[in-house]
Amino acid sequence: MNYNSNPGRKKEAAPLEAAFNELLKAYRLEDKFKEKQLISSWGEIVGKTISDRTTAVFIRDKKLFVKLSSGPVKKELMLNRSKVLLLIEDKVGKGVVEDLICL
Repeated sequence: MNYNSNPGRKKEAAPLEAAFNELLKAYRLEDKFKEKQLISSWGEIVGKTISDRTTAVFIRDKKLFVKLSSGPVKKELMLNRSKVLLLIEDKVGKGVVEDLICL
């Protein structure tokens, strides 16, 4: 009788990234993780000028809400909405957000 056989564990070692992604899939946390990743990398995606004038960033119902303290920056961001959405898609993947709303 083999006491070391555990049906829930794999015998081969997996790279950390693969194991982490598998864990996210198992607990159905992929979307939440990508949302948090997007929010934390907002400044990197849009740059320092927009990041400095951003007061809040959150996601609700696949819509990214960005609260800005500058009217001209808000207008510029709305004019370049499709470009920003493409940058977001490149950074965190497709399907995380579908729309950008500036407040």
